[in-house]
Amino acid sequence: MNSAGILAEAFERIKETVHEAVEGLPPEMLNARPDEDANSITWLVWHLTRVQDDHVSDAAGTEQVWFSEDWVSRFELPLPGDSTGYGHSSEQVASVEVASGDLLLGYYNAVHEQSLAFIHGLDGRALDRVVDEAWSPPVTLGVRLVSVLSDDLQHAGQAAFVRGALERRQAGPERA
Repeated sequence: MNSAGILAEAFERIKETVHEAVEGLPPEMLNARPDEDANSITWLVWHLTRVQDDHVSDAAGTEQVWFSEDWVSRFELPLPGDSTGYGHSSEQVASVEVASGDLLLGYYNAVHEQSLAFIHGLDGRALDRVVDEAWSPPVTLGVRLVSVLSDDLQHAGQAAFVRGALERRQAGPERA
């Protein structure tokens, strides 16, 4: 397996976890926060998708799916259009809600497909290309993609954890 294949496999695993965290849940569970300052499944999946969309499209030199497919209007969030969730206050986290998991998964799947199309076109040499000189040392494409993978896997796992906690809470003490 080449480096592009390894990266694609890792992104596929994120997709599995995201779908497992979201599918079949009603909006009230997707939008629920375990406590007043915690992240909801909606916010976690939206955020990981926004970061992937922002970072991979920048590296690929393409427009973010958020804008090119007008997901920004579909979500109707009371946030700046270019918001990715970094630095969000508790109030901003609470404002990221959906009426259906289909919206979250639709956006996620569109970003996933654009990311895979880019990744499948890479060779090992491409991963050494510097994509961000604002850091010391400068960030290469390989480092940027691993950073996205790491962030996305953490947030997908958090969404799965929140789902489990909410389902246990809903089932009551007899399930424990």
